[in-house]
Parts: sequence; C-alpha cells; structure tokens
Amino acid sequence: MSREPTFRHIPHPAPTPADVRAEKLRDPGFGRVFTDHMVVVKWTEGEGWGTPEITARAPFQVDPASAVLHYAQEIFEGLKAYRTRDGITMFRPERNAKRFQDSAERLAMPPVPESLFLACCEELVKIDRDWVPGGEGSLYLRPFQFASEVFLGVKPASEYMFVVIASPVGAYFKGGKKAVTVWLSDTYTRAAAGGTGAAKCGGNYAASLVAQAEAVRQGCDQVVFLDAAERKWVEELGGMNVFFVFDDGSLQTPPLNGSILPGVTRDSILTIARAEGRVVREAPYSIDQWRADAASGRLRECFACGTAAVVSPIGKIKSAKGDFVIGEGDGGPITDGLKARLVGIQRGQTNDEFGWVKKVI
Repeated sequence: MSREPTFRHIPHPAPTPADVRAEKLRDPGFGRVFTDHMVVVKWTEGEGWGTPEITARAPFQVDPASAVLHYAQEIFEGLKAYRTRDGITMFRPERNAKRFQDSAERLAMPPVPESLFLACCEELVKIDRDWVPGGEGSLYLRPFQFASEVFLGVKPASEYMFVVIASPVGAYFKGGKKAVTVWLSDTYTRAAAGGTGAAKCGGNYAASLVAQAEAVRQGCDQVVFLDAAERKWVEELGGMNVFFVFDDGSLQTPPLNGSILPGVTRDSILTIARAEGRVVREAPYSIDQWRADAASGRLRECFACGTAAVVSPIGKIKSAKGDFVIGEGDGGPITDGLKARLVGIQRGQTNDEFGWVKKVI
C-alpha cells in the first residue's frame, strides 16, 4: 500500500436528505446515529491490503463459518473529528493508528499501515463532512478489523476486512456534567498479565459486560476492576482509564502493565498535567489505599477518561464491603481544569502546543 492510497468511490444511491440529517443531528445521543458512508479494505494472504472503497454504509453479507464468529479475531478503535472555527479536525489519530497495529499483532492479525489507517479516516470525514455536529457534539469514528475467512479451525485467518464507520455523537453519560458513581467488582476481573488487556479487542469488552450489568443493578454508572492476581490493585473501568488527584495537587494513575489499555486520553492528560508542572505518578494504587485516602481527605478528586466520555469525575464508589465518597462527591477544580484544557485543544479553542490536532478540511 502506498503512502497515499487511491480510493475507489462507489456512489451512494440514496444519501440522507438534508432535513432528515439535521433532525438526526439535533440530539444524536451516542452510537445510535450513523453517517451515509463507510470505508472498506480487504486483506488476503499473499496479496496484502487491496484498494480501499468508499461506499454506502450497508449490512455485510457474512458467512456462518466466518472466522470472526468462532474465534473472535476482531479489534477496533475510537477517535473523534471536531467542527472548529478553522474547519474540521481530528485529535491525535496517529496514536490510534499505532494502537490499532499493536492490537492486531497481539491477536495475530495483519497490521494496517498507519498511512492507510489515517487516509481512510480522513476520507470518510471528508465525504460525510455534513454529519460532523457543531457545538459540543463530535463525529465518532470507529475503525475496526475482523477475520472474514470462511473456515473452522483454530489458526490465524488468511482473509480480513478493515472498515471505518462514523457516528455523530453527543455526551456519553446521560445527565450532563455530574460526577459518576462506580461499582467496585470483587467477583470479576477485566484482564490478566499476558492476556489481551492492552489490546482493544471486542472480547475484553464482552467479558466486562456481566460486571457492568451488576453495576447498573447497584445503581452505578460504571464498574471498576481490580487486578486478576491479587484482587488488590485498581486497574481501570469497563472502558476508561482512572486517575487520582491528591491534596498536594499531584496525580496518580495505574501503570501500563500489559493488562491496562494505553488510552490516548490517558496519555494526553499525563502530558498536560506534567506541562502544568504537576507531579504525576504512574504507579500501583490499592483499593484499601483508595478507601483510606478518601476517608482521610488526602484524596481530593478522582476521574475516569477515554475518547468517548473524555473526562468524567468519579464522586462515589459502591461495593459489597461498603461505599465511600471522594471529596465533595462532585469532582473538583483540577479535574475540571484538565478537562477544559484538553477539550479546548480538541476543539481548536486554545493553543495546541503539543501538535495534537490534525486538520482534515
């Protein structure tokens, strides 16, 4: 694949009328509304990646013996495009491209070249530019790759599909900017060392759903997992990394140990906090210390972060061994400040001193 692939455009037979699109964009929610087009690229053993196609978004015809349905060779990414004063931009897409490659290698899948990954995302944004919301909305891009070979047998497939779809979105959590309540799972774990925790694959999320359902039954917004070995160390939420903010203004987050997803938002928060002169530790943090620090007041704030939700303050932890509140239970100034600076960069409202924003249009 060349650095700038040539796309095959297949005309959409019936694109969404402007008035219907405007109505969908008025309140899109999250992950329920989709744009008109998608990008599809096929890989075959011996030939590599083929010509990327821009086509109408439509269902796939999948054989019942397709490898992905039986052996779960599937990975995905999530990144956003924003409508700014200067046009339409994406935020750190090269980081998503690199993580997508890392995920592919962990699941014995052929990596998508960075140039192809970026070009497909950009091309979809360009053709569906009218679907990028203004205001506080954004266009959520979902690149994914799956084994499409038709066979039954435990081995890496010889055929794959790389696809990019897009969804205009609003807020991830309902209820605006309030702090979320989190359920501490002491029954289930998300991942273990040597497993696929650092890869963004569907199986990790499928394994978290029973714990997330338990959290919902307990009246919580999300679940937080402990490590699989000792059931002692805080790792991450069902789909987000976690940060702790202390009374001296320092931050701490669990280290990337192979079982935690290396979040793009996590890395951005670390970079911004260090640029502000804050002490930031990537170090293990136990659930007992979390509970004790919250009780003593040493822990002032706590937040979760990820592409979908950006930054969400955590106000309360519920568990079978008792609940505890963090600070005043409603976030705090450091959380708010970090989020404001990150969102300001993403939306072109403040100076991008780190070179993170990539202009598409």
